[in-house]
Amino acid sequence: MDSYFTLQLNIEASGEFVDRKSRFIAQLVHIESEDEANAFIEMVRKRHYDARHNVPAWILVDGRERQSDDGEPSGAELKNVCCVVTRYFGGTLLGPGGLVRAYTAATQAAVAAAQEAGQIVEMTSVVPVDVHVAYPQYEQVLRLAQDSGAKVSDTEYADAVTLHLVFKAGEQESFCAKMRELMAGREEIEVSTPEFAEF
Repeated sequence: MDSYFTLQLNIEASGEFVDRKSRFIAQLVHIESEDEANAFIEMVRKRHYDARHNVPAWILVDGRERQSDDGEPSGAELKNVCCVVTRYFGGTLLGPGGLVRAYTAATQAAVAAAQEAGQIVEMTSVVPVDVHVAYPQYEQVLRLAQDSGAKVSDTEYADAVTLHLVFKAGEQESFCAKMRELMAGREEIEVSTPEFAEF
């Protein structure tokens, strides 16, 4: 997997669906771990302590996931998110099919609200690369990096210049090869392990 979509950090998106006076409120947040999911689920349970149900579901980018009851709520195609749908009972039983539809509709409303607000972001597999160059080569190396698809995340100026670059996974290889050619084996490059980040 080269990329996935998730919710921005420190955002809570919500959506609501009403069916025969029962209210379904979906609350969606970004998580990085099962512990973060559990903490959010607990917070929602305290917030809506008087609700009939708080139904959680979460999915992590590594494939681990949890859904309760009838496999709802789902259908968002997001990763590293936790959604809790709170149900306030309106007096009419909806039946299993009606419940699943209501949980799904509330979740989709939360995702749609996040999309409209520009809060859904794409996380791409990237490789951070640090390059140490002497001042006379700085401009040439910077141009080479940008032509190779790099984004410059930071630059440090000391006795030499250190460029902190980020490449989409795989694109760093041609840059490193060109650097070896340019510096005739004297290049100083540190290639980190791939990670997911906004690119």
